[in-house]
Amino acid sequence: MTSPLILSGNAAAPGTPLTHYWSTVVGAGRANEGLRADWQRQLTEARAVADFRYIRFHGLFHDDMFVYTEKEDGTPVFNFQYVDALVDALLDIGIRPFVELGFSPRALARETETVFWWGAHGAPPTDSARWAELVDRLMRHWIRRYGLAEVRTWYFEVWNEPNLWGFFHGTRSEYFELYRVSAETIKAIDPGLRVGGPATSNFVPDTRFDGEKEDFGAQIVAGRDDLDTLDWRPVWLDAFLEYCAAHNLPVDFVSTHPYPTDWALDEHGQGEKLTRGVDATPTDLATIRRIVDESVYPNAEIHLTEWSSSSSPRDHTHDTVPAATFVVRTILHSIGTVDSLAYWAFTDVFEEGGAGDELFHGGFGMFTLPGIPKPTLHAYRMLNGLGDELIARTDGTILSRDAESGRLSALVYHYPSEQPKSIPASFDSREVADANGRIGSPRTLSIRLEGLAPSTRFEVETLDLEHGNAIAEWRKLGEPEAPTREELALINRGARATALFTVSADESGILASELEVSPWAIVALRQLP
Repeated sequence: MTSPLILSGNAAAPGTPLTHYWSTVVGAGRANEGLRADWQRQLTEARAVADFRYIRFHGLFHDDMFVYTEKEDGTPVFNFQYVDALVDALLDIGIRPFVELGFSPRALARETETVFWWGAHGAPPTDSARWAELVDRLMRHWIRRYGLAEVRTWYFEVWNEPNLWGFFHGTRSEYFELYRVSAETIKAIDPGLRVGGPATSNFVPDTRFDGEKEDFGAQIVAGRDDLDTLDWRPVWLDAFLEYCAAHNLPVDFVSTHPYPTDWALDEHGQGEKLTRGVDATPTDLATIRRIVDESVYPNAEIHLTEWSSSSSPRDHTHDTVPAATFVVRTILHSIGTVDSLAYWAFTDVFEEGGAGDELFHGGFGMFTLPGIPKPTLHAYRMLNGLGDELIARTDGTILSRDAESGRLSALVYHYPSEQPKSIPASFDSREVADANGRIGSPRTLSIRLEGLAPSTRFEVETLDLEHGNAIAEWRKLGEPEAPTREELALINRGARATALFTVSADESGILASELEVSPWAIVALRQLP
């Protein structure tokens, strides 16, 4: 028989600080997409319900932002008007940029159009001095426009996944040199500006990235059953920290991308694209915490600037309730290890591989292209409902309190034990995603909260396969290939309709209740005023 979920605690019990590290940063595709009205509308909602504080994206220096060009005689031309329009919009929404410095502008790129539909120039700049001048001009421009105090609150990350050939047609040493030039340029302007890296791709269990370039022959070919017996390590991090220490370089934060898979963008058509165990991300975060603690930069913050169940923008799992449950489970199992774990990405307005060819195409986003919320948005909204004090935590439940109001809030999730993996990717069709959603049996949730005022009321909200599930609403309409405006409105309404009811403590201040929780469900409990 499946064991019950237990949520218990006393409203007056002492608590420990609970930092909402999961809402520090969220990802988006590229800078130019941020000039779109639909992108900004969706970010406004995500910011409001999930309290995201920073946003990170590629392509700040890409051609479509026009930041750097050259005249016929080679004279640099700097133009920050598009950048200004984007950053102004972000700050108006109430979110700050987590700046990714990259990729090379066309006029500075050693090679051009190396990756993505939009032709990112993933290659080192041909002229380090001009790259430094670009970084210098941009930083000084931002300080003039927004003030030094504001810009000091931002983060500056050098490049994106430079260990992958598509993103960086160069060597590890060339990236380290690029970091040196960028960091020294930034710190020369003001020591209080925060810079970090190496922003590398997901962890690996072998030596493929130990040299100057990826060594395909060094890849371990793992099987389905032994993936989690291997020693997974962040790419380049040890070497990066050693290089920075040897050259007396600043490292205000370290960054990498802990996707829980054995593959990244550079799969090269090899392998089965396997998914690691359900505890892969918590284990990886603990590993990077240990590496940083034991380094010469123990005070460096840790920002995982991309993360999801997989690094594919065509993975149908991303559209499902189990993806949301995976998010909640992973985040709650990783409390206290890092400073941020940035979900990639908040919207399907995302064009790395071009536009998605259907409404639910497995895009990364918490919203579909027309702005319909997926279950992952509910997950982050429900996580945001937790307080800032941790009272009790078990496998499957967490009880918290808001220090200012004293009100309690809790989250419960049912990640079925029958699925020992992080959510498996579902390519080409929804077959794997659908099969995964059928796994598991219901569990009883036993609630006992004490120390409450008599008749204290709580709202209980449930996200499951039947409530708040956008793709289920689409299927009710017969899976229309091109939904009408009326059909989109129906899907949107149903996608927002999680199940809600209230329960109350008795006259002695005890809330005792039992609920049946279906597989993959997330339940939020919030004390009402």
